[in-house]
Amino acid sequence: MSDGSTLTRSERLLRACRGEAVDRPPVWLMRQAGRYLPEYRAVRAGLSFLDTCRDVERAVEISLQPLRLVGTEAVILFSDIFVPVLSLGIDIDFQPGPVIATPIRSVDAVERLTEPDYEASIPYVFEILRRLRAILEPEQVPLLGFAGAPFTLAAYLVEGQGSRHFAALKRLMYAEPDVLRVLLDRLTEMTVSYLNAQIDAGAQVVQLFDSWAGILAPADYRRWVLPTHRAIAERVDRRRAPLILYVNDGAHVLDEMAETGADVLSLDWRVDLADAAARVGRRASLQGNLDPCALAAPPDAIAKMVGELARAAAPARGHVLNLGHGCLPETPIAGVRAFTEAARKLAEPGGR
Repeated sequence: MSDGSTLTRSERLLRACRGEAVDRPPVWLMRQAGRYLPEYRAVRAGLSFLDTCRDVERAVEISLQPLRLVGTEAVILFSDIFVPVLSLGIDIDFQPGPVIATPIRSVDAVERLTEPDYEASIPYVFEILRRLRAILEPEQVPLLGFAGAPFTLAAYLVEGQGSRHFAALKRLMYAEPDVLRVLLDRLTEMTVSYLNAQIDAGAQVVQLFDSWAGILAPADYRRWVLPTHRAIAERVDRRRAPLILYVNDGAHVLDEMAETGADVLSLDWRVDLADAAARVGRRASLQGNLDPCALAAPPDAIAKMVGELARAAAPARGHVLNLGHGCLPETPIAGVRAFTEAARKLAEPGGR
C-alpha cells in the first residue's frame, strides 16, 4: 500500500498524521459529538455534563454517534479537558463552563495538589476507551484521545473560570512568574501521564487542546507555552499514537508551533493552509481548517470549500480534514454530512 490506495479508516488517519502516502485526507470534526445532534441531547437528558462523562455506557454511545449519524471517519473519546484535573484534588463545577472553587495563585496552593491516581479517581475514562477500541477495531475505525494543554488548564485554575482576557493569569505571569512556572510544570507532568494512560487504554491518536495559548504574544508563547508543548511531544509515546497540537487563535504562533515536535498541527480558519504548508514543510502534517459557521452553507458550497482546503494543503507533509474549531450547537446536521461526504469524494477522479 505504498501508494496510499485501498486504505482502512485507521490506516488513512495514522498515515496522514505521520506524513505517509494516502489516497485522500481523512476527515473528522472537533466537538463532533454535541448539542447539534438531537440524539446527543436525548442521551444527556437529566444528567449533568460531568455525570455524563462518568457514565461509561452513555459516554460510549455519545462517542459513537457521529460515526453512525454524520459519517465522520474517526471517533474521539467523549470527555472534558478538566476530567484529569479532578485527580489533583481540585473542586470543579460546570456552570456550564468550569468554575474553580479556590483559584490557584501561590506556590503553596500548587504544592497542596494531590498526586494523580487515575485508576482510583477517574477510571471511567480508560474503561470508555477500552470499550470503544473493542467496538471500533473490527471496523478499522481510529480512536482518538485528548487532553487540555497545561497553559489552558492553568488559565482556568488561576482565573477561577472562563474569561475574555484572563487578567488574573496575566498578572501572575508578569508579577509572580515563579508561581505560574511551578503550576505549568505540574500540569505538564499530569498531561504526559494522562495521555500515555489513554494510549495504554487504546487511543491510537491523541490531541492536545490549547484553547487559550492564542492570547499570548509570540515571545510569551515561546517563553511559557512552547516548553510545555515540547515536553509533551518528547514524552508522550508517539510511536504508538501520533500527537496533534491545536492552538486556538494561533495564526501568529504558527512558526513556534512547528518547533514543538508534534506530528500534526491543527489550525483554525485564520491560517491559510497553503502558506502553512510552505512554512511548516516536512516538520509536521496539518489538520483543518474550515470555519464551523461555514457548515451552514448549501452542500455544493461546502463541497467546493472542502476541495479548496484539500488543494491548498496538498503540498503539506500530510493533511487531516477538520474544522478550525468545534461544531457549534446550532450547526446544521446536513452541513456536517455534506462536509464528510465531500471529503470521501476527494478520492474520486476529479475529486479535487
